[in-house]
Amino acid sequence: MTKRYGLMLIAVGALGAAACSDDTGSMVTEPMPQTFDVTVENVSTVFDFPMSGSFTTPVGANGPGPLLPGGTYEFTFSAPPGSRLSFATMFVQSNDWFYAPAGDGIALWDANGAQVSGDVTDQVQLWDDGTEANEEPGLGPNQVLRQSGPNTGPADPDATVRLASDTWGTVPAITDMIRVSLHPMGPTSFRLTIQNLDDGTKLTATDGKTYPLPLSPGVWAVHAAGDPLFTVGQPDRGEGLEAIAEDGSVGTLAMSLAARTGLTSPITPGAWAVSDGSPVLFMAGMTQPGNGLESLAEEGNPAALGASLASGSNAAVKSSGVFNMPVGGSGAGPIQPGQSYTFQVTGEPGDHLLFATMLAQTNDLFFAPAETGIDLFPGGNALNGDVSGMIFLWDAGTEVNQE
Repeated sequence: MTKRYGLMLIAVGALGAAACSDDTGSMVTEPMPQTFDVTVENVSTVFDFPMSGSFTTPVGANGPGPLLPGGTYEFTFSAPPGSRLSFATMFVQSNDWFYAPAGDGIALWDANGAQVSGDVTDQVQLWDDGTEANEEPGLGPNQVLRQSGPNTGPADPDATVRLASDTWGTVPAITDMIRVSLHPMGPTSFRLTIQNLDDGTKLTATDGKTYPLPLSPGVWAVHAAGDPLFTVGQPDRGEGLEAIAEDGSVGTLAMSLAARTGLTSPITPGAWAVSDGSPVLFMAGMTQPGNGLESLAEEGNPAALGASLASGSNAAVKSSGVFNMPVGGSGAGPIQPGQSYTFQVTGEPGDHLLFATMLAQTNDLFFAPAETGIDLFPGGNALNGDVSGMIFLWDAGTEVNQE
């Protein structure tokens, strides 16, 4: 896995020694305490989408294929509260038309914070991708069911994404063609179904014949910002929507979305301690010790843990503190990708550094070194450099984990 989070320890100065005399009057040297600058940096990537994917296989089918009259596509996904969903599927009897919500997508939660459930077809529209000149639906020789190969046909004189215009008066209403429904599956999970309502007779062309109206495989994305797939009035972005709108091919856009999909998470304020190597924060496999780690791991609040470490109740703790001020920030708070915390600790040979900071997009996961901490003087030399490899992601075991 690509490194997402980093911890950097930088020793200030060199390990020194103080001269003194022993009982015989001989001069001896003793190690001097060393000061370290500690930087905790959030080096994670900022992603556009928490989840994305494609739908390619109709319910009950043995493999990928178009959605024929009476068929259903469905997919499940998770989404943070307040987010929205967008998707795109081709109106196959066209040159470059597709069904999709408007730029803001389909709301997954209502104004009261409840999950949306039921028919959301009223938020879906039929769009023209503006990449290929339009021909009459069902009859055009450059449409996917009749063309000699993919990506054929003359360019559209209006090269912008816009609502499809039925100049022939033959295209059925959206609600007669497609039904889109949301089904909550858990506190933050949903199933979306796309049903093809055509019965093979909804499209009657100007030649007097009826033509079936299949839908193509498509892509989807969960998002917060608007316009994840296209911008009305602007040209196709060249990310793969054209391949869906003209040929029902999802691969390019699905890969483009996947490259922009992942976990974006702040890192919260934390607490630190210098100890003699004893496990003063926690012990793996043991119940949470009641020292305030639970509050940090669940809420990102280091106050209770910081107070416990500073109380003097554990003789192994030589010094301690909290870090909560982002470098360059105007107030205490979490660090977003690209931000960092910095604090100083003092130690001498035999001392170890421990700290804990919450991965905010979780129930009770936190970053920390191993139980005994990081040896500040490995081999007798002051530690210096990137020690991210010594940091682990721990589960406090105090709250049930959710995605």
